[in-house]
Amino acid sequence: MLGENHSLTNDFPELKDTIAALNKNDTTFAEKAKEYDELDKEIRALELKDAPIDDEAMHQLKHDRAVLKDALYQRLLSESK
Repeated sequence: MLGENHSLTNDFPELKDTIAALNKNDTTFAEKAKEYDELDKEIRALELKDAPIDDEAMHQLKHDRAVLKDALYQRLLSESK
């Protein structure tokens, strides 16, 4: 769905407390989460403007977001155990 919010708390509501704790106590996680959120917002804005960039550039942005999300999710899982 175009323009869909893929924030960490939106996609992983069951981990919102862990996300908040890591954002507060782990600067590396917080920096990566901020980078992820900014990238997600950029993609949403482009999608809502009918993606005024070429398909390859959009694909790269989405790939970068997926890689970041996977790394953050793995960190969340290791923390929530």
